[in-house]
Parts: sequence; structure tokens; C-alpha cells
Amino acid sequence: MSTGFSPERILIEAGAEGLPMTQRILARLPDVPVETLHAVGPWVRRMRRKADLAQVAKKWLVISQYRGAFLKKCPGTQGFVCCNYWVVNAATGCPLDCTYCILQGYLGNNPMIRVFGNTDALFSQLASVFAANRRRNFRVGTGELTDSLALDGLTDLSRELVPFFAGHPNAQLELKTKTDQVGNLMDLTHRGRTVIGWSVNPPSVIASDEQGTAPLAARLCAAQRCCSAGYPVSFHFDPIVLEPGWEEAYREVVQQIFETVPARAIAWISLGGLRFSPELKPIMRRRFPESRLVCGELVPCPDGKLRYLRTLRVPAYRQMLGWIRELGPQVAVYLCMESRDVWEAVYHRPASRIRELAGLFG
Repeated sequence: MSTGFSPERILIEAGAEGLPMTQRILARLPDVPVETLHAVGPWVRRMRRKADLAQVAKKWLVISQYRGAFLKKCPGTQGFVCCNYWVVNAATGCPLDCTYCILQGYLGNNPMIRVFGNTDALFSQLASVFAANRRRNFRVGTGELTDSLALDGLTDLSRELVPFFAGHPNAQLELKTKTDQVGNLMDLTHRGRTVIGWSVNPPSVIASDEQGTAPLAARLCAAQRCCSAGYPVSFHFDPIVLEPGWEEAYREVVQQIFETVPARAIAWISLGGLRFSPELKPIMRRRFPESRLVCGELVPCPDGKLRYLRTLRVPAYRQMLGWIRELGPQVAVYLCMESRDVWEAVYHRPASRIRELAGLFG
């Protein structure tokens, strides 16, 4: 059983001191030093001049208020197929430490783990958007800029989100994680409106490049618990790492999934090859000098990211799709951040004509 996040220091931005989430976190961490700042930005700039901010970014927790729109359309890439996903950024930064994590570059100027305590504004915004668009179905995730459950033991955010989505028939929530922290979910009323999702990889990849995450067996055990509580579940093979012996390793993961949870409980499975921006490569090399990921044969693609050659990705996706189809013929399987021509090469038809994906792409 993996443990929840416990920071070494808490920074509270002025105005967030009295928020219920702030008080809940402080009550659970009575021995952690607390500092209140007018604004965290100037403090971060000062720290950057004095030390490597990455060394403290995953050890300190910032609590503040978010002033913008919590709900946003997933930032797709022109020319790539979008899966009709919306994101809620209720936190940024992640206590887990995956070699390939895009947050190392994306949040480079402010990599601190930050939670936004003004959940009243979050739920007010969501309710307003869902009510104003009753004919639109919203598929919403919270895992774009953080792991959806890695901080849940402190914030209890899932205990508010899940019942909220249970009351909105035109919205579905996905909580995507690499942890086994599902204890908060077991007694909630969800009405099937929340999907609990796991990013999965073979144990060898998890051990070498997903530091601080739960082992594969623990993730699958957590998925089984969620199925027993009536939740639909999802799995994300993303990133798929194409290294010698990958076929046997990934086929074994597919088999373990279907041995652990019934196919009817799987809402969807996604496939995505290893990819990252060129700017991330030197960061990965500096922070994880032993990682073999930076040594892979990745090439620049039209979206600016480094990826495996299409001649490698397409056969890999076809094999993964075939293994999944053998065990779960009706499970929705989609490609994450891939071009239309790759979709057609894998499925032999565009995403819009794949019947089992109608609920995701419609």
C-alpha cells in the first residue's frame, strides 16, 4: 500500500487561510511548519536564485485560491484527433516523480505543488456551465496538471467531486491516478457518473521511470476495489515504452487487467506512445541520468514533440488493440494525441466511424 503525500513545509497565500480545505489540511498536518505569504510568486523567484527549486518543489505544499476558469477544454493539437475531453485544474504539480512527466518543463517557472482551496468557486462554475449546456455531454478529468488522487488524502476533494457529478446527468468525471489511494471513494454516491482511471505500464517501467507511484499490482487491486463499489474504471497505456521485450511485457499487463476487473466495468482504454518536447530531454537527462528513455529512437514530429517513428507506433498500437479486443471486444479503445492518418492506419477508418467510441468523440 503506497502512502499519501506528506509535505515538509506548507505555504499559504494571503486570503486562503480561512478556507475549509486549508483548515482540513492543517488539522491533518499539525507538525508541519506553516508560512503565510502575500504571494508565492516572488518567493519562488527568490528561491530559484538561491537553490535548485526542483529539490524543494515536491516537498512543499502551496495552498492558494484560483482566480480563473476552473473548467477548460483539453488543449489539443492542430491536426491531431481530440477525444472531447475537458479538464478541471484544482491543483498543479505532483508529488510523484515520473521520468517522462511533462510538468517538469510545463511548470518550470513555478513547479511547486499547489492546491486551490476555493472549491466553492469551482463547483459554482461547473454547475453554471453544465446547466447552460444541458444538451452537451461533458467528459471531465482532473489529471492534466497533477495526479487526481495523489493529494486526495489531504484535500478530500474527491469526496466533494464525486457526489457533485452524481447529480449532473450530462457530465462524467474521470479521476486518473498512478496511486492506490481510493479509500475516500468507497462510501460515496456516484451513480456511475465517475470513472476511476489508472495509468499503467509493465512493472519494469514503473520501477525504473515512475518513482513514488504504486506498483502495478497495487493499482489493479485498487481498480478491483472500485469495481466492487460500482464504479466504472479506465486504463491508460500512456506512455507506451518500446524497448526490447515490450510485446511480452505489455501483453502481460493487458491480461492482468482483464483477470482483475470484468470487461463490462471498463469504460475505456487509451493508448499513447512515449513523447515529450525537445526542451524536456535535457531536464530528464539531468534529473534521471540512469533513465534509458532519453536514449530511445525518437524523432521530431509536426506537433513539435519527440516521438517514436510512425513505422514503430502504428504496429505497436495494432498489437495492443488486438490483445485488448481478444479479451474485451466491446471495450472502447482510443489513441491519445495521435494524428488522423495514424488513427486510420491502426483502425482502418477514422475515429468518427468507430461505433464504440461514439460516447467519447460524439
